[in-house]
Amino acid sequence: MKDHARLVRTHIGSLSKKSYWESVQPTPEFVLLFLPGETFYSAALESDPKLIEDGVDLGVIIATPTTLIALLKAVSYGWRQEQMATNAHEVSTLAKDLYDRLRTFTNYFAEIGKGLDRALDSYNRGVGSLEARVLVTARKFKERGAIAGEEIETLEPIDKTSRPLRLDEGGLFPDAVADEPEDFEDEAAPLFSLKAAGGDKES
Repeated sequence: MKDHARLVRTHIGSLSKKSYWESVQPTPEFVLLFLPGETFYSAALESDPKLIEDGVDLGVIIATPTTLIALLKAVSYGWRQEQMATNAHEVSTLAKDLYDRLRTFTNYFAEIGKGLDRALDSYNRGVGSLEARVLVTARKFKERGAIAGEEIETLEPIDKTSRPLRLDEGGLFPDAVADEPEDFEDEAAPLFSLKAAGGDKES
């Protein structure tokens, strides 16, 4: 009995020195010492009651036919939980990256919209000035027969404005988009919606 307990303890020490958990990944930080019968286990414990405690300290768990399946299931469950935690962390990281990229992208889009509004405003003011100060004089040459040819086409202002991004609902991008009018006509409208761009052309 004492020899049996001594052999079990010696084998525990031998398994511990191999440090399988350092050379094989992923793996739990312990190994199993399988005894093929409950009698071998109980006989060893009778002669050396500290086998279990000392084995755990060395990273060696003694298993028998009765406990082996339960231990393997416990290890499998632990691995699944660890994998789920790892996946959750990766999903959280990906979500943060996507959120940051969307915020940056919407900032660019907001700037594009502002640029379009500025361009339309400049165009409309240019059209008004051209019609009121230049073309009206140029057409008088035609009226007085000084020149022949087709009439100069009348330029009309563009009565449209860029559609504001509606991405701040729920506070997703508080700094990405400016405040929007509440009476926007149609959620399914195209990028440009009809709105007055500043009234009639200059006279």
